[in-house]
Amino acid sequence: MRLRNKPWAREELANQPSLVIPNPSEHKGKWKELFGMDQPIYVEVGTGKGRFLTEMGKKYPHINFLGIERYESVLLTAMQRVKEAGLRNVKFLSEDVNNVEEFFEHGEVDRLFINFTDPWPKKRHEKRRLTYEDFLRKYEKILKPNGEIHFKTDNQGLFEYSLHSFSKYGMILNQVSLDLHQSEFQEENIMTEYEEKFSKKGMRIYRCEAVFRRSSM
Repeated sequence: MRLRNKPWAREELANQPSLVIPNPSEHKGKWKELFGMDQPIYVEVGTGKGRFLTEMGKKYPHINFLGIERYESVLLTAMQRVKEAGLRNVKFLSEDVNNVEEFFEHGEVDRLFINFTDPWPKKRHEKRRLTYEDFLRKYEKILKPNGEIHFKTDNQGLFEYSLHSFSKYGMILNQVSLDLHQSEFQEENIMTEYEEKFSKKGMRIYRCEAVFRRSSM
């Protein structure tokens, strides 16, 4: 993905501390207090330009949403979307998902979304894939017992790898779709920017839900 650098992005993000939360580790175990709403917490890792979370926030006002995105120029667009929509239940972290355990208490998150992440196709980059076992171990710690990961991608190789990774970790697979937009699950689906782009080209969208069997660690 080629990113257009916006030198002013960091300053603009810093000027919106109620939307882009600084020092997120300070809120570990207290996210519902920050939102001011005692609601379930759903997290999207690699939130991109924020279309998915903005639409989810509109559709599900009874859920608190947090998007994690390390690219400031991209996150700026997501922040502006949520600000324009006037949503109180969507906030962002300008952080790296590698550090996700530092931001949430064990069992604090109800659901996690991974949408159209970089496939890192080369074998030597396997550990960078957001469905690699090391990441799953981190997700399991922050998710509630039997917590769910909802995963979407246009990349068949990454999808097959992820199904294997989830299964090897001992997770239960639900609602597996090899062509989401032609499936029964499409009616409730909310698209990301990439998803719309790829689907217009006639590309298949792959989706699954993976559930941890073990309790939060």
